[in-house]
Amino acid sequence: MTYSLTWLADVLTAAGLKVAQQPDWQSRGRGDVGTIKGVICHHTAGPATGNMPSLGIVTNGRTGAKPLAGPLAQLSLGRDGTYYVVAAGRANHAGAGIWNGITTGNTNFIGIEAENTGVAGDDWPDVQMDAYRRGVAAILAKIGADVSMCCGHKEYAPTRKIDPDFDMVDFRNKVGAILRGETPPAPLIPASEPDGQNRATIRRGATGDLVRQLQYKIGAPVDGNFGPQTEAAVRVFQRTHGAVPDGIVGPKTWAAIDAAPPAAA
Repeated sequence: MTYSLTWLADVLTAAGLKVAQQPDWQSRGRGDVGTIKGVICHHTAGPATGNMPSLGIVTNGRTGAKPLAGPLAQLSLGRDGTYYVVAAGRANHAGAGIWNGITTGNTNFIGIEAENTGVAGDDWPDVQMDAYRRGVAAILAKIGADVSMCCGHKEYAPTRKIDPDFDMVDFRNKVGAILRGETPPAPLIPASEPDGQNRATIRRGATGDLVRQLQYKIGAPVDGNFGPQTEAAVRVFQRTHGAVPDGIVGPKTWAAIDAAPPAAA
C-alpha cells in the first residue's frame, strides 16, 4: 500500500536539500497518517560518529528493554545535511504528549530524527542545522502552517523527553525567516561540471547516452533510462565511495566515478 506522504521527497528536493530516498519508503508506515498539522523535531541519541548511523533503527524500530516497532520517524537527517526519506505513513515518533492542543502526534505530525548523541559537546554541524531549518520550513509551507506548528519532542512531551538539545525558540525564529524569504536559498547542485567534460547533472527521469555511460560505469543495466534501479545503484556507489547518497549524479559524483575502477561486468 502506498501511503499519503509521497510528496516528502519532492518538497525537500525543491527546497534545494540533499535527499536520499530509502527503498520502499512510500509503502512504509504504521498505517496511514491523518491530516498533517506540523512537525516534531527529535535527535537520535545515537552513535558519536558516522553520518546517519541510526538509520536502521529509525527505519526498523528498536529492540531491547523498551522495544518499539518502526518506522520511528518519516525522515532522518544526517550530519552532512542529507535527508533520508524513511516512511510515507504513520511513524512511532511522538507518543503521549500535546502541542497547540493536539495530542495525536504520531497521526498528525511529521517526525524528523536528526543524528546527534544528545551529549554535551556534540555540536550540531552548521550544514545539518541549516538543512534542519530549511526542511521544516519546506514542510510547513507545503501544509500551510506557520512556525507555531513546529515543536521539539521535549516541548510535546516535557515530562518524558529532552530532545532536541537546542533552543527551539531560536530554531522557530530562523525557520520563520526562511518562510518569510529573509534567508537566502540553499545553494543548488551545479547543473553541470564547471570544467573538464562538462557533463550534466542527472537524476531519476533522465534519459539518453549520458545515462548509458553512467549505467555502464556503475554496473547498472544499460538501457538509457534513469529509473529506480539506476538510482539505487547510484546511491550504493555514493555510499561506498564516501559521497552523499542522494541518487543525484553531479560534479562530485562524476569525479568519484572517474576515479573508481570499472564496474565488474
